Amino acid sequence: MCPELYLRAASAPEGLETGMKAIGVCQEGIDIMVPKMRHFVFMARDLDPRGANILKQEMLAVGGEAAISYHAISDISKPTDCLLSGTERQFSIAMRKLEAQPFGLKPLAAELDRAVRNIICPKSMSFGPLKLDRTRVMGIVNITPDSFSGDGMKDTGTAIERALAMEKDGADIIDIGGESTRPGADPVSPKEETARVIPVIKALSGKLKIPISIDTRKPEVAEAALKAGASIVNLVGGIRDKKMSRLLAKKGAPVILMHMQGEPSDMQDSPQYRDVMDDIVSELRAQVKLAVEAGIDPRKIAVDPGIGFGKTAGHNLDIVRRLGELRIMGMPILIGLSRKSFIGKVLDSEPDDRLEGSLAGAVLAAANGADILRAHDVAETVRAARVADAVLEQRGL
Repeated sequence: MCPELYLRAASAPEGLETGMKAIGVCQEGIDIMVPKMRHFVFMARDLDPRGANILKQEMLAVGGEAAISYHAISDISKPTDCLLSGTERQFSIAMRKLEAQPFGLKPLAAELDRAVRNIICPKSMSFGPLKLDRTRVMGIVNITPDSFSGDGMKDTGTAIERALAMEKDGADIIDIGGESTRPGADPVSPKEETARVIPVIKALSGKLKIPISIDTRKPEVAEAALKAGASIVNLVGGIRDKKMSRLLAKKGAPVILMHMQGEPSDMQDSPQYRDVMDDIVSELRAQVKLAVEAGIDPRKIAVDPGIGFGKTAGHNLDIVRRLGELRIMGMPILIGLSRKSFIGKVLDSEPDDRLEGSLAGAVLAAANGADILRAHDVAETVRAARVADAVLEQRGL
């Protein structure tokens, strides 16, 4: 039995360091005290009850906490979840003790170590050519007649103009798609999808100074797009066949792995989750494992929780609120909530009347850990993200 670990809460180190510097604490003192003050809450799922009881005692011994089911004391036939709470220092001491323990605690200790390191790393990661030292914005260019947002274009010239305007408005990436993945959408053949996107990518590759990503599910389209000038693959639904994983490994292009439950044709029929964020993290972990085993560099992988792809409005709201829990993976986080139906449900509005809701969601997503915001309204999103960054970390001042 191998327990799985999920994040519930983590205090940010910036406030602790800033506060100590303000009162004159030396750097050596800061380095010693921050791990004693920085706090984490994790959920470990499906533990052997015997291991859970050992884990609880070890956490209590270092001054932390661990909550388990009261059944775990007397019934060892059923696995139990465990909610862990403690400082970085307390977890560090407990992890060293857990490495020598049975019942799945050794791999859990390794997972805790990775999780803490992933979470405390500064927001200075890169994704492809982009340094994620600020919240980046991906502009959406849909070359489709049936886009949910009403912004789809059939004309190549209009799509090129839209992309160039987005770059001028401050976009950091242009995301080009040729197949609608709205709920209930009919699939498009690889030939048709390629015919839609390749002329636009070819025309833009010599004009844009920012990278182009191809938004697709098909390896044939991804390969043609990379050859035409795209440099990032925005993989709807993640890796679903070996042909795609082999292609991505061979090309070495950065890839965004997006979570999707089901297919666009049926994903909204009845989405079900044990816990929406835990399930998303678990499935994205499996996707990353497949990618790495295929030869894809983990430093070139970003993850996307897939707002609206097999989720109810309640699920989507929960994802935005708990987005920071994806930090446990240690990879850049992209989120696309622009004009999505859950915003329309909250505001009782149509897609072209969801700007304020989209911006509110974008700012909250940035505050909760998003590195890249996928948006239709680039200029407004760039400005909102700039203010969010300034408030959060005094960037851009």
